[in-house]
Amino acid sequence: MAPGSRGERSSFRSRRGPGVPSPQPDVTMLSRLLKEHQAKQNERKELQEKRRREAITAATCLTEALVDHLNVGVAQAYMNQRKLDHEVKTLQVQAAQFAKQTGQWIGMVENFNQALKEMNKTYSPDWKPYSTHSDSWAPTSSPPSQEIGDVENWARSIELDMRTIATALEYVYKGQLQSAPS
Repeated sequence: MAPGSRGERSSFRSRRGPGVPSPQPDVTMLSRLLKEHQAKQNERKELQEKRRREAITAATCLTEALVDHLNVGVAQAYMNQRKLDHEVKTLQVQAAQFAKQTGQWIGMVENFNQALKEMNKTYSPDWKPYSTHSDSWAPTSSPPSQEIGDVENWARSIELDMRTIATALEYVYKGQLQSAPS
């Protein structure tokens, strides 16, 4: 057989010399190395995917914790605002009631003052109370003022008049008892 002919298979081996592995083991080794490389690459991808999921989970937990922390403050502010709104409404209602009641009181005081004025005119424009501090029937002070602040003075003068009348009735009664035959 001539060199380069198809029958020279053995010569190919002979060129490599003794101790050199045949091409068949090289292919198996490459294929084994390729499989190992692919297996390691798959392991790295799985590890990377696992770490990515863990990072996503950790980021989600952190985000939720931050949002919860912020929400607590927001919720507290919201509750405080609701309480303030409620208090404002209550205060407005109470203020309106107070204003209404104050108006009623002012009306009553004005009516009372007017009634005092009318009473003063009705009973006697030249009314003069008498003193009970002496036995005489001498007039004391001027007629009661037409202002509410003088009601106390007016009441005192009426009380003095009543005491005077009571004293006079007592004298009359005692005089009747003494003149009556026993």
